[in-house]
Parts: sequence; C-alpha cells; structure tokens
Amino acid sequence: MSQEFAALYVVPTPLGHLGDLSLRAMDILRQVAWVAAEDTRHSAPLLRHFGSNARLLPCHQHNEEAAAQQVLARLAAGESVALVVDAGTPAVSDPGAALVARVRAAGFRIVPLPGPCAAVVALSAAGIETSHFLFCGFLPSKAGPRAQALAELADVPYALIFYEAPHRIVDTAVALRAAFGERRRVVLARELTKLYEEFHDCVLADLEQWLLADTDRQRGEFVLIVAGAPPAAADGEGERVLSLLLAEGLPVSQASRLAQAITGASRKALYSAALRMQSGD
Repeated sequence: MSQEFAALYVVPTPLGHLGDLSLRAMDILRQVAWVAAEDTRHSAPLLRHFGSNARLLPCHQHNEEAAAQQVLARLAAGESVALVVDAGTPAVSDPGAALVARVRAAGFRIVPLPGPCAAVVALSAAGIETSHFLFCGFLPSKAGPRAQALAELADVPYALIFYEAPHRIVDTAVALRAAFGERRRVVLARELTKLYEEFHDCVLADLEQWLLADTDRQRGEFVLIVAGAPPAAADGEGERVLSLLLAEGLPVSQASRLAQAITGASRKALYSAALRMQSGD
C-alpha cells in the first residue's frame, strides 16, 4: 500500500472456520507491509494460508504500549499495518484498544473491518429475545471479585454476555446460579464455528450438572448468555418465600439473598420488601 493510504486496519480473524475470513480482510492482509498480532506463532500460519507476505510484530496484553511505538514508526514511514488477534475482533476482550488509541492520538487513519465476534455469533443463535444486551467479557478469576462483579449485575434487565475459559467454566456456572438464582435462563455456546460447536439452553439450576455429566462439555472456549433480570416487583412467589424466611428468624440480607436464589426475583426489590415487612408497613 502506498504512503498516501497508510493506515491501521483492524481486522477480525476466524473464530475457527477459515472460510469466515472476509474477502476484504483477505485482501488487506495480502497488501499491508506489517501485521501486529496477539501471538505471532498463531498468526503466521494463517497469513501463509491466505498468501500474505506481511512481516509480523507482537502486540499482546504485556507489550501493547511498546508495540504501539513500533506501529507508529511504521505508519510514519508510510507503511500500512493490520491489527489481528488469535480469533475474533481485536479490542473486544482482546488486546488492541490501547494501540488504536495511540494511533488515533497520533493522527493516523484507522480502518475497522466487520467480521467474526464470538459474542455476536452466540447471541444470534441463542434465541433469547432482547432489544438490549450487555457485553461483560471475562469475569474475575478469583471467587470473591467474581461474586462481587455478578452481584452488581443481578438486577440488570438486559441479556448478559460472558466469555469463559475451560478451566473456570464449572466455577462460573456455580457463581452465576448463586448470584442470579436458579430459574434464570442461560444459553451456553462452546467451540463456535469449530467441529464440536455446541449450544445448550437451560436454567442456571441445571447448568453445573450438565457440565459435570460429560467432561467433553468442559472443553473449548465458551460464551454464556444469561437472560436479563425479571421485572423488579417482588410480589407473588418472591414475597411469599421471603416472608417464610423472615418468619424463621433470618436476617433481612440473608433472607433476601435466599429468596432471590430460589425464585429469581430482583434482590433489590426483595430487600426493600423485607424492610417493609419488618417495619409492619
């Protein structure tokens, strides 16, 4: 590419199926002088497969600032650069955002290409009706911060999209159930576009046992889509269970948490109802 058209191209790459690389992305990868890659060992075979002779430079979470300086130098020399990650769209739970910010601040052109994104691919086949969704990415790896992050999402009325790794998928299933209750619907998607692609639709009460029933179900990369919280009203079953728990002498916070876990009602609404019950209003 000539200096006149030097730019940073943000190029999504296939999640698994090589046929998902767009013709435009293929053309860009063949024309750019450089490719900034999350893992050069992973991207090198992909570039060879599609006939790209671009030179590789690493751009991952541990060197993104240094990589940005290299990319800026290449752009200043009139050479175009493509940004790729191992699979999917750069800067979406993957490296790239800091690099893009530096390139934009330096005044160079940034050209994003549409393409594969695991969150959108999974949502399109989940069958969860929603006009809004919240992309949450990866949850914290430690139990305490993970529980806190989920507690803050418990009353969000939008579909929630999470990414998860195989070694944490069972723990995450347990944490989701504890935070959102047993009756909340979840769709698990794994190995998207690959040979063993699989979708499983259930309620959170059943997800852990489904995963444990077959170790193969714990393999691969996961997208979890959890239905949004039900309306905030805590009447009906939620208040009935809450009143029984309070009658047994449980503290307000514990009774609200257990009633939410049992019925799936809003924890905030249940807590308010518990305070109201105890005050006699």
